[in-house]
Amino acid sequence: MQKHSTLGEFIIDNQKHFKYTTGELSRLINSIRLAAKVVNHEVNKAGLVDILGHAGDTNIQGEEQQKLDVYANTVFMQTLKNRQIVCGIASEEEDDFVTISGNDESNMNKYVVLIDPLDGSSNIDVNVSVGTIFSVYRRVTESGTPVQLEDFLQEGNKQVAAGYIVYGTSTMLVYTTGHGVNGFTLNPAIGTFYLSHPNMMFPENGKIYSINEGNYIHFPQGVKDYLKYCQKEEEDRPYTSRYIGSLVSDFHRNMIKGGIYLYPTSSKAPKGKLRLLYECNPMAFLAEQAGGKASDGYKRMLDIKPTELHQRVPFFCGSKKMVEVAESFMEQYPDDANY
Repeated sequence: MQKHSTLGEFIIDNQKHFKYTTGELSRLINSIRLAAKVVNHEVNKAGLVDILGHAGDTNIQGEEQQKLDVYANTVFMQTLKNRQIVCGIASEEEDDFVTISGNDESNMNKYVVLIDPLDGSSNIDVNVSVGTIFSVYRRVTESGTPVQLEDFLQEGNKQVAAGYIVYGTSTMLVYTTGHGVNGFTLNPAIGTFYLSHPNMMFPENGKIYSINEGNYIHFPQGVKDYLKYCQKEEEDRPYTSRYIGSLVSDFHRNMIKGGIYLYPTSSKAPKGKLRLLYECNPMAFLAEQAGGKASDGYKRMLDIKPTELHQRVPFFCGSKKMVEVAESFMEQYPDDANY
């Protein structure tokens, strides 16, 4: 094995990149690594135990919570709480943010975490890849006081770290701290993540487009026009349509092979469906760090000022040239920018 080939070694070696090196962010990433291994264990045995199907509740989005959703949320929340390394957590599965106030030191911590504990959970019952998405910000309110909503409602360009875990044929943790994107694959035999995909980059162009075409009739005209462009017989087209329905999986494939992911507004979801804070911002940060691009079809995703914790936005993300072409179609319909 080459030097610094494990995730733990990589984290320690890269602490030098941070202006405020106290080891706190490194311990935070390590906590996510630990929770990911626990959730991975449950995902892999989901068909053997009573953890498939619906939990009987709905989350703040009005969506049915899968049992594994609830389990993953509990694991990540408890792991971050117990280690007293963050001052607040917001989860897609929780109505409101959670203040960590177990002792005075909790309020002295610098970071807040936003998390989608189990992205693509509708795929759980049919054994298709699911994932976890996380985002880390430095708090903006005074240290030593309980966190406030404004600590979470920050533009994506303020993120200090973001990443995802994909639970698939192999389990991978992919993350950035603003110095490129690196992927680590779990060796299940010894429970260690090894650096398997250093310096991950989106190809500048690609031939895959990922969108739920079943909603075509509900899409804005700019998206319809772009899809016709993707399907047109030309020298470099038609493109290939690939849509898993798990953002983590679709994003991961497109980053490796080259492609674009689209979840636009529609007459069924006038503001879009994906959440700005839990899904779009962390993926946009990763995309830009990997040479890709992310927007709402009109403006840079990371510059959008959040107004609410569970805010939804349209999402265009992937290989830079593909996103730019999609945006050129959207620009023909400026009124649709007012979602």
